Amino acid sequence: MTERSGRFGRSGEEIAAAYLQREGYRILQRNYRQKCGEIDIIASDRGTLVFVEVKTRKDAAFGTPFEAVTRKKQRQIGRVAQEYLGRNNLFNTPARFDVVSILMRGDEPPVIELLANAFDLI
Repeated sequence: MTERSGRFGRSGEEIAAAYLQREGYRILQRNYRQKCGEIDIIASDRGTLVFVEVKTRKDAAFGTPFEAVTRKKQRQIGRVAQEYLGRNNLFNTPARFDVVSILMRGDEPPVIELLANAFDLI
């Protein structure tokens, strides 16, 4: 990842975190990293632990941001989520996986979409 694309992705994560807070989510952690991968945002939504993947794009020329969360990416997020649940003894806590899609086209306001319960643990 280049420094420029890293900054672009981080700006998308900032937008997503602010959006989720406006929607009533409580942000617990950001950029949770382990050897097996990373989860962009870990939040709580009405008693449910939510692992959030954020995908930011300038356009949909190479597919929508949602399409970028492939089965492989879902498995990776799932492994990190399991590690987080185990490390924090939260296996009996309701949890789900959400995806936030952000399209940032030039000077236009970002288009933000939330797909709650986007996929199941694989």
